[in-house]
Amino acid sequence: MSDALLSLRGVHTHIGAYHILHGVDLEVPEGQVTMLLGRNGAGKTTTLRTIMGLWAPSRGELRFRGASLAGQPVPEIARRGIAYVPENMGIFGDLTVQENMLLAARGARHAAQLDRARLDWIFGLFPALQKFWLYPAGKLSGGQKQMLAVARAIVEPRALVLVDEPSKGLAPAIVRNLVAAFGELKRQRTTILLVEQNFAMARALGDRVAVMDDGRVVHAGAMAELAADASLQQRLLGLSLGAHR
Repeated sequence: MSDALLSLRGVHTHIGAYHILHGVDLEVPEGQVTMLLGRNGAGKTTTLRTIMGLWAPSRGELRFRGASLAGQPVPEIARRGIAYVPENMGIFGDLTVQENMLLAARGARHAAQLDRARLDWIFGLFPALQKFWLYPAGKLSGGQKQMLAVARAIVEPRALVLVDEPSKGLAPAIVRNLVAAFGELKRQRTTILLVEQNFAMARALGDRVAVMDDGRVVHAGAMAELAADASLQQRLLGLSLGAHR
């Protein structure tokens, strides 16, 4: 296993009176795709939001490239090279696709300053974004909005991309497009921590897997090992990955 780019040790997170994370231990190896799986309410989204600084941990240690993330504001965490694609996509519907992309590009103040080669690469992954470049993002389909959300996260090279359930509610053809796009990022050795309920997608993309239950990581290992063990799938997730081929 590669050296961990991101590590969590004994992380607890409270949201108001609710104790959501109960001592999360997690390692995300550099250059790999780590799947974060678990039943609804297990703490997966809270883990991503805690890493991104949207919710502050009440206890424990988060380290990225060996440096602590404790107490760092969201803009500083982003500046260090971490991008986040939330479950609700977080796009600005009144702005055009171009304007959404420009907001995510720290190195550009207007469209002409966007990295053209990288933009062409993104258009290769998501051709619809080029077609609708000057359209209001709010008029895109659900799948196109998800493509835009992912594209914003990678408009500049990022060390780590956190993605929360990108395939949720999308048609199979759009999911296949997303799998291909994440596969290309994986080939470029982009480190990804991906929460996903689509187990075929998890099996296709994942190098490593961590399974959460009740605010803790209860299993961590190779994705291939979990995909090959139906009894382990049943015990940890309540269903078999084989049913989602």
